[in-house]
Amino acid sequence: MKILVTGVTGKLGSIVIETLLETVPAKDLAVSVRNPEKAESLRVRGVDVRHGDFDQPDTLDTAFAGIDRLLIVSTDGDNETRIRQHAAAVSAAQRAKVGFIAYTSLGNASENPIFLAPVHRATEEAIINTGIPYSFLRNNWYLENEISSIQAVVGGAPWLTSAGSGKVGWATRRDYGQAAAAVLAGEGHENTIYELSGKPATQEQLVSILSGVLGREVPVQQVDDATYAGIMSSAGVPEPVVPFLVGIQSAIREGALDVASNDFQKLLGRPATPLEEALRQIVNDIQS
Repeated sequence: MKILVTGVTGKLGSIVIETLLETVPAKDLAVSVRNPEKAESLRVRGVDVRHGDFDQPDTLDTAFAGIDRLLIVSTDGDNETRIRQHAAAVSAAQRAKVGFIAYTSLGNASENPIFLAPVHRATEEAIINTGIPYSFLRNNWYLENEISSIQAVVGGAPWLTSAGSGKVGWATRRDYGQAAAAVLAGEGHENTIYELSGKPATQEQLVSILSGVLGREVPVQQVDDATYAGIMSSAGVPEPVVPFLVGIQSAIREGALDVASNDFQKLLGRPATPLEEALRQIVNDIQS
């Protein structure tokens, strides 16, 4: 059985391939990357490094040839670009007669109001339409997405949010990566959807835990979206990024990421890493 992972030079894909290497022989693993030179360390360890570019579909035909199980790690960029890239990967997988597709999706993708959701709905639909057995790994929200806010707090700023009492199922990138590896290397995951979510918590609950880690009280500054946007702009956040950040806050407020699930337990035999443990590691990294 040959397993291929895309995006292994990225933060999530690198965790997936390293986790797989702990239990799967390197000769049974392949990776698809835009720049094979960046994956040279994997080639040295015996992994089959292939050139595959989601913007060059013909390269994907070669990259996916002879692959039994495929993980498509969602790409970065605007929605239109990502939908096009993902469609190219799914079509190539179908042409290559891949036996199983796992895809890193978004929490509650089929109903999620968040503006990123159309990418994942379109990709899930495209995969279903191939008739290839699949597993959708609906990753809720990366705790690492909050690093800039945590850095600001460490520097003495309040926690700024316009998310109100909306809850988020934060988990670490390592949690998500290990769950993906478990699906790729395991059995019985055909035509499954896993809602990969930590225990949903509000901004105040997250900050309360962060306060405990820091050993001091951290104030929470709840504002409206317009005020949030203004503060982000004045802090130097690039103008095109500001609506993105506001959209996330708004979606959280509307419950987009309030997903309760025990699917981490199913896949890893444990729940998501406790927020206190994960936040302590992030703070240590910031302060080191």
